[in-house]
Amino acid sequence: MAVQSKPAALPSWGYAVAGSTGAVLANALVYPLDIVKTRLQVQVKRKPGETSDNSEPHYTSTWDAITKIVAEEGMHGLYAGMNGALLGVASTNFAYFYWYSTVRQLYLKSQKTPAPPSTAVELILGAIAGAVAQLCTIPVAVVTTRQQTQSKADRKGLLDTAREVIHSEDGVFGLWRGLKASLVLVVNPAITYGAYERLKGALFPGKTRLTAGEAFLLGAMSKALATIATQPLIVAKVGLQSKPPPQRQGKPFKGFIEVMQFIVKHEGLSSLFKGIGPQIIKGFLVQGLLMMTKERMELLFVLLFRYVRKLRSEQLAKAAQLAAAAAAKAKVAVPISTK
Repeated sequence: MAVQSKPAALPSWGYAVAGSTGAVLANALVYPLDIVKTRLQVQVKRKPGETSDNSEPHYTSTWDAITKIVAEEGMHGLYAGMNGALLGVASTNFAYFYWYSTVRQLYLKSQKTPAPPSTAVELILGAIAGAVAQLCTIPVAVVTTRQQTQSKADRKGLLDTAREVIHSEDGVFGLWRGLKASLVLVVNPAITYGAYERLKGALFPGKTRLTAGEAFLLGAMSKALATIATQPLIVAKVGLQSKPPPQRQGKPFKGFIEVMQFIVKHEGLSSLFKGIGPQIIKGFLVQGLLMMTKERMELLFVLLFRYVRKLRSEQLAKAAQLAAAAAAKAKVAVPISTK
C-alpha cells in the first residue's frame, strides 16, 4: 500500500494475519469488559424504586456488573463464551483486513496519479470490506452474544448454543439475526480505520513507521469517535442477537428499528446509549492495542518477506553459478578433433 509509505508492501493475507492477531490479543486482555457491556446493553433499565419478579440480576453500572458477576459465577463468569468470542474476533478481523487491503490496493492501482484516498473514499472502502466480513462471520457473533447473556445455570458450549439458535423460531437463519444492523454497523470500522488513516496523515505526516505509543493513541482516538457515532445501532444489534427481554414474553424482535422503539418506550431515549462506558473503554483499549500490535506484526512480516527474498536471491545466484561452472567444465571436457 504505497500511499501509506510503508517500507515494503505486504500481500493481503499478511495484513489480515497481522490485524487478526492484534485483535485476538487485544480482545483477550479486555474480555471481561465485553461481558459487562453486553449484559448492560441487553437488560431493560428499571425505573427508580421499581422491582422485578425476574430472577436475573440487574446491573446499575460497570463496577456493579463486575462485582455481581464475580459473586454469582466466580471469576470465570467474566470469561463466559470467550472461546467463541475470540474465534469470531479472529475470523471477522481476518476477513475485514484482507478485503480492506485488497480493495484499497485495487483503488490505488486504478488511480492515474498516486494520491491518498479522500476521507469519503476511505469510508466507502472500509464499508465494502466490513460488509463482506459480516456476511461471512455473523453466525459466530450471534452464538457468542447468546453465550455471554446466558445465566450460569443455562450456560452451554459453542455448538450447543448454536443448535439452540437453529432450533428456535427463525431456524438456521437465526444465525444471521441482526444482519441488517451489522451491515449498517460496517460504518463503525469504516469510521475507525478511515479516521485512523486521516489522523495518521495529519498528526504524523510523512512518517514511515509509527511507534507503539503513537499507534495506540491513534487507534484509541479513532475507535472512540466511531463508538459514540454508532452506539444506538450497537445496542440494537445486541438486543436482536440475545434472548428477548421478559416483557416480550419470548417473542423475538423482527428488526433493529423495533429494538430501538422498544428501548425508547420502556427506558427512554438515553438508554440507546446504555453500556457506552464499558463500550468506549473496551474500544479504546482494544483498538489501541490492536493497532499497536498490528503495526509491529506488519513490520515483522516485512522483515520476514525481505529475509525470504534475500534467501531466494542467494539460492538463485548460487544455482546460476553452479550452472555456469558446470557449463564451463563441460566445454573444456569436449575433445577437439582435427582433420
